[in-house]
Amino acid sequence: MIRHIVMWDFKDELTHQDKLEAAQKMKDSLEKLKDEVSGVIELEVIIQSLATSNADLMLYSSFESEKHLEIYQNHPKHRLAGQFISSVTVNRRCVDYMI
Repeated sequence: MIRHIVMWDFKDELTHQDKLEAAQKMKDSLEKLKDEVSGVIELEVIIQSLATSNADLMLYSSFESEKHLEIYQNHPKHRLAGQFISSVTVNRRCVDYMI
């Protein structure tokens, strides 16, 4: 099994309201992929982090295999979500590992 964790920060120029709306859009678009892409075991987007956090939001997901992670990353709906995410975020950090 593969764990895939991604963290982002919002662009500074976004207003507080813009960030709230963008976070919800990211959550909605990514979490629905769990039921649309084969091999996704779990997928959750955390949008309400504590003040002690050093990232604005996080994707926490698990996949059956590296191949399934690749399928997810290349899925048209993931790519579409990624275009939006890139337009509102900076400092993407990712860790993938086998569990």
